[in-house]
Amino acid sequence: MGIRLRALQMAKDDKLKAPGIENFVASAGWCTGFMNRYGLCLRQRTKISQKLPKDLDEKVRSFHSFIIKQRKIHNYDLGDIGNMDETPMTFDLPSNRTVASLGDKTVLLRTTGNEKNQFTVVLSCLANGTKLRPVIIFKRKTLPKKVNFPPRITVRAHVKGWMDEDGTKKWLEEVWNGRPGAALKKKPSLLVWDMFRAHTSDDIKMLAKSSQVTLAVIPGGLTSVLQPLDVCLNKPFKDRVRKMWCEWMSSGQARLTKGGNMMKPDIELIAKWVRDAWEEIPEDMVKHTFKKCGISNAMDGSEDSALYEDDSCDSDDCELCDNVYDDNLTPATAEALFGHTDEEEEESSFEGF
Repeated sequence: MGIRLRALQMAKDDKLKAPGIENFVASAGWCTGFMNRYGLCLRQRTKISQKLPKDLDEKVRSFHSFIIKQRKIHNYDLGDIGNMDETPMTFDLPSNRTVASLGDKTVLLRTTGNEKNQFTVVLSCLANGTKLRPVIIFKRKTLPKKVNFPPRITVRAHVKGWMDEDGTKKWLEEVWNGRPGAALKKKPSLLVWDMFRAHTSDDIKMLAKSSQVTLAVIPGGLTSVLQPLDVCLNKPFKDRVRKMWCEWMSSGQARLTKGGNMMKPDIELIAKWVRDAWEEIPEDMVKHTFKKCGISNAMDGSEDSALYEDDSCDSDDCELCDNVYDDNLTPATAEALFGHTDEEEEESSFEGF
């Protein structure tokens, strides 16, 4: 994807234009030919999976039993069942895949040098498909006064850049209790989250109880199985943010330091990327992942098969999650990026890039 975007940009640059490239469209076929001509290949970083506990089945059954019991007692609407998760991100988001010469043992990635400069994104959603307002926590003492952050997102500062107990209280009061219809309903709700210490303190439990929120805490080591955001939402969300970062890197919009190095994206731009990427996640994907985790399935058992469907979104070929780095772009996406679909053969290719 990065090669095609960069090639298209260069083809439209008056300073770089060469005769015969006026109709260049950077198709997938051209990209494949370009990589073959110059001995390039895709390289992927090795993934380390979460180690699952030995008593996996017993803990999963116990969690599901608790969920079912609470649903029978309170008869929650799907809009009153939700999941929240904090996920770390960085100012640089290089892909797990990059293009390198065949046989290269060391592969260097172009970044602004901020791939370890982290901030926290807090995502939350409901079993009816609703995505709640995201929260970003930047590692800094205060936020700049003259920065205009985009609407529909909350931006905070924290000296260590993470979610603490006070931040969790604010999230419960502002985001969870501010979810659609919550103020009018004033009835019980079910919130699923992990065992992070800021979720399980006595003060948090008391605040949740006072708001009629039942906390379903996921057993340690099982977020990859029971947490909807981990199972099928965080990955496509980060893929979309990474795509925006790649387009920004190849667009030449990055500012330079006096020494000529690229500066990291501004925090307001990061906030816009996070908001837009989260809003792009389809509601059907959100609904499905709650069923996949056994949280919102029909009480008569008719939807239990969703628990056993082999559609884990850790895979790069997951169709449900619409991996935006897959070369098999949908016609609409290809049309938006390149002005044509990959099925359209370009009549005249060239060797310029």
